[in-house]
Amino acid sequence: MDRKYVAENNRGRERLMKLVHKISDEELKLVIYKEGWTVAVALGHLAFWDERRLALVKNWRQNGVAPSDITGLDMDTINDALVPLFLAMPVRKVAEAAVLAAERVDKELANIPDDMLPKIEALGDSVALNRGFHRNLHLDDIEGFFITEHGKK
Repeated sequence: MDRKYVAENNRGRERLMKLVHKISDEELKLVIYKEGWTVAVALGHLAFWDERRLALVKNWRQNGVAPSDITGLDMDTINDALVPLFLAMPVRKVAEAAVLAAERVDKELANIPDDMLPKIEALGDSVALNRGFHRNLHLDDIEGFFITEHGKK
């Protein structure tokens, strides 16, 4: 079975870990998206969706692979509802939660039984297995923000 997603997840997780370890608490508080998302909120967003994927995979192991009922509009509503929660949390804890969630889901996804892989792929969910893709979208934005706005790399 093709498990290229494992390498992608590992790269995305390593990139996330590097960012979290080098960024200051003050930088975690900077707003990077016009919706008022700070860097910490973006990392909390990653943590939530990785934890959700982990819960789905665990459920699939017990009950069989099935599509999730979340639609695009629901995802936006969930993301909006989580922002105040992430803003109320200590920024360092949110950043650390993103790393922990990535580690946990990546480990689970790396150990999916071969017979489950085609069923998951058949769902047509591009980030079901490749969590690195979603992480990299936001890490690109965060790193781009610091290069553009603050001249940092």
